[in-house]
Amino acid sequence: MTELTPRVDPPMAADEAAMLTSWLDYHRSTLALKCEGLTDDQLRLRSVPPSTLSLLGLVRHMAEVERHWFQGVLLGEEFATGHYWTEADPDGDFDHVDTADVAADFATWRAEIEAASRAVAGQPLDTVGKRARQDQEVTLRWILVHMIEEYARHNGHADLLRELVDGSTGE
Repeated sequence: MTELTPRVDPPMAADEAAMLTSWLDYHRSTLALKCEGLTDDQLRLRSVPPSTLSLLGLVRHMAEVERHWFQGVLLGEEFATGHYWTEADPDGDFDHVDTADVAADFATWRAEIEAASRAVAGQPLDTVGKRARQDQEVTLRWILVHMIEEYARHNGHADLLRELVDGSTGE
């Protein structure tokens, strides 16, 4: 990953929708920054056995999460399998990075982010997703808050993975 990822601090004062989408974009950019400047092999490096956690695995996982919540739950699209997982192999996003095409996986993640942004554009936060979750309606507001939480948690993992790879620390 050779490009520099712009990371914009969320505004201190904004309406709720702008605040939530700004924080989500901030955390997306944080994951990209944690991966920047590393080789494919460094992105594939696992944390601590028996864990299969790697930076590339996090990117692949977040592509799946973006797709699930925005395309699947919000828009109601159905998927038989994910980009990297199947019913028989539910952890394929993390488990199969050793021979993965890193550039293609990052392109998939970015495409899912773009699709998510299109799905959210102009939608009120109270918009109810077309597919319920555990028999409960899910609003766009809930999805955005959940996605911020999901990225924040995995960015903590990314911090530790990046430090393992090259000693780099930071926000």
